[in-house]
Amino acid sequence: MDCIHLTDLEAAINHWRKRAPSGDGLALSPEVRALAEVYAQLVYQRKDEVDAREMGALAMQAWLAWWESTPDTPCIAICSTSQGDAVCKGCGRSFDEVQHWLAYSPVQKRAVWRRITAQGTAWRFNRYAERARSAGGITSSE
Repeated sequence: MDCIHLTDLEAAINHWRKRAPSGDGLALSPEVRALAEVYAQLVYQRKDEVDAREMGALAMQAWLAWWESTPDTPCIAICSTSQGDAVCKGCGRSFDEVQHWLAYSPVQKRAVWRRITAQGTAWRFNRYAERARSAGGITSSE
């Protein structure tokens, strides 16, 4: 099951609030409204993720537009899986994730990003964090 996490919905909502701000402070853009409805249902149901197939078309379209604004790959060009490591020291992805990255859906990629960001052990988050920032691969919303 491909799920979208609550924190990704929050990031997408904030992206659209900046991109299409309310002129009067009361009305929400259609994208924010669609994403906020999914977000509210998760909060009400006390869940932290939603099956991507259960999102409405506009909410999914808005989420995908936000996703397009985020870095695609966590790679920092220091790949230890090519040296035989099961998990890359540079980005934190498994050998399988590195090998199949291009075939992953946006939802699958965000799940990997969420996991490696939460772990924070990959060099992209410590030893080479500045390198990752300058490449646009690390933000406070990830």
